[in-house]
Amino acid sequence: MRSLAKVSSGVLAIFGLLLQPVGAEVVFERTSAYHHIRVVDEAGTRTLSFDGTSETRMSLKNPLQGHFEYTEFFHMPWLWANLSNVLMIGLGGGSTQRSYQHYCPTVNVDTVEIDPAVVQIARDYFFVKETARHRIHISDGRVFLRRSTNRYDAIFMDAYTENRYGSFLPQHMVTKEFFQLASDRLVTNGVLAYNIIGQIEGMRADLLGAIHRTLKLVFPEVYLFPAGDSQNVVLVATKSKLKYASAMVEQRVTWLVQNQRVNLPTFTQRARAFRANEPAQWARSPVLADDYSPIEGLLKQTTD
Repeated sequence: MRSLAKVSSGVLAIFGLLLQPVGAEVVFERTSAYHHIRVVDEAGTRTLSFDGTSETRMSLKNPLQGHFEYTEFFHMPWLWANLSNVLMIGLGGGSTQRSYQHYCPTVNVDTVEIDPAVVQIARDYFFVKETARHRIHISDGRVFLRRSTNRYDAIFMDAYTENRYGSFLPQHMVTKEFFQLASDRLVTNGVLAYNIIGQIEGMRADLLGAIHRTLKLVFPEVYLFPAGDSQNVVLVATKSKLKYASAMVEQRVTWLVQNQRVNLPTFTQRARAFRANEPAQWARSPVLADDYSPIEGLLKQTTD
């Protein structure tokens, strides 16, 4: 899980050196095959960082609190589907996994994480547990999907890596071919939810527009849920051709809450972030394909 916070008191990077604020304690640190990983405790909050970027936050007093707001948008697929079997690509500190285990205990969850070190850290420091309903698979997300014979009600994408421009999405998991593979592993009314570090207008708007436009080649409808506490937008792509508007979302939220189909306390509040319009850069953004996925170029545009 990856977030770019608007205001952060976490790890500071100056001239390539990681500096801890006063009062912070590094409780774990190692370099894996994929990341330089730190677990830092400060003021009652535990933070997982990959390569100096905040990945997960968690309250030490209550592991169901303190997380980034955008992780709650992974509950938004309930607006379109009754969830019983979901796939999460990317583990991090397991904010979404903990949330589903607590608030949606009857949902079966498969988690795919490429880095074995991250899996162990999530278990040891972030209360991530494997159960009969939560299985963790160490694999590349696309490889797992290609080999899988399961069909899911929803697939959640929150996998990031690093390059010279900072956090970026794995190129092989943002293309039309990947989205078609994901669609093939979804049930008839299935939903794909994808976390993007960016803004509808501003930072990384070109990247957001490119992913939105590429998703629309595979999925009939794509919606946006921008976070208020960080520069994250979760795109929700639906196989259903029924186009939702804000009034329909409000009706669906009311029914789900009244009938206790959804128990997340902030579900109604998070659903208000719903946006049905295309991002500003949509029309001039490139389509991403296996043989043409200029992610670095799109990221570079935000740094020039």
